[in-house]
Amino acid sequence: MTRSPGTPLPPPKARRRLREAASLTQAQLADRMGVTRATVRTWESGRTTPRGRKREAYAALLKTLAEEESAAAKPAPVPVVVAVRTGPGSPAEDTETLVLPAKAPPAEERQERRPEPLPEPVALTPAQAFDALYEFGTPALVRQAFLLTGRRELARESVERAFQTAWENWPEVARDPDPVGWVRAVAYEYALSPWQRFRPRHRHPEPPPADPGDRTLLNTLLRLPPRHRRTLLLYDGVGLDLPETAAETEASTPATANRLLNARRAMAGRLPELADPEVLHRRLAEVASNERLRAAKPPTVRVGSERRARFWTRAAIAFTAALIGTTALALRTAPTHYEPPVSPGETVRGVPPKVAPGALSDEELELRQKLRDQMQDGPERLTPRLE
Repeated sequence: MTRSPGTPLPPPKARRRLREAASLTQAQLADRMGVTRATVRTWESGRTTPRGRKREAYAALLKTLAEEESAAAKPAPVPVVVAVRTGPGSPAEDTETLVLPAKAPPAEERQERRPEPLPEPVALTPAQAFDALYEFGTPALVRQAFLLTGRRELARESVERAFQTAWENWPEVARDPDPVGWVRAVAYEYALSPWQRFRPRHRHPEPPPADPGDRTLLNTLLRLPPRHRRTLLLYDGVGLDLPETAAETEASTPATANRLLNARRAMAGRLPELADPEVLHRRLAEVASNERLRAAKPPTVRVGSERRARFWTRAAIAFTAALIGTTALALRTAPTHYEPPVSPGETVRGVPPKVAPGALSDEELELRQKLRDQMQDGPERLTPRLE
């Protein structure tokens, strides 16, 4: 059984343009649709699309806004701006600007006039697109990583390492609907890695925030378990909705909701003034904005990524060459035929033990002396003699 296609929707940019043309905010549109403001923001950014009845209602509302916009569009006279100076030689600040209404062009000219074509988008190189993404997302991601770990250098290193990974997988990141979210997930994973505690830098604490309120909030946030801290930061800090938070944390929606409730309960138990989510969101933004967090330039990150890729490539080639050399040496020195192992010795029974020689008799002594006196070799032994 095949499913029928859903109601078509305009592109994300057109959705936002129609809402702004109707002078509606995201909160007002969310109230009319019966959803949250974060959901409307994801619809207009293209990260998610409504389904089912929400999709039909959203398409009908956008169609109504488009009809109202087309009905309200009328040709208006183009104003003429005339700059008049108050006196000769007067500076630019003394210039007065007069706006004069211009006459509407004749109907024939309006019919002949054609709308000018929009300029074609400029194609960016991969390096230019990466630099633009880095400059756009780095400040916010470094502040989020600082709230997640409480360490400035670790936050900077996490974001830079995440962007290095993004540059290594740039075709995949460039096609992703939310490239900043892709980088954010990698940065969070690196920052919350349990191996960070074994680094020498982790043993030396960094100076806390100067403001006592910020210091208390950061300490309370860092006391939460890492999963609860990450869920709270994504939902109340970044502003993602519950399904998006669950997808980024790789958990189910009920589990994410339980983590969020437990984190909010723990924060409100230690800081009652943060029971309101809006106040918590504002305080998190203030704590992150009060810190001076730095980051490297985009070319530095790209060069570092390329150097790391070359290093691991050369290491893999060297390991492969060493493995091939070891295998060749083993084949060269290995025996070419089978040699049976030597069987272990066995004890032979029934053989009398060797007896040490005792004292010689007189005859044996005489024979030994005779042998010593006579010559053992030489031509004299071959000469016959008379007895």
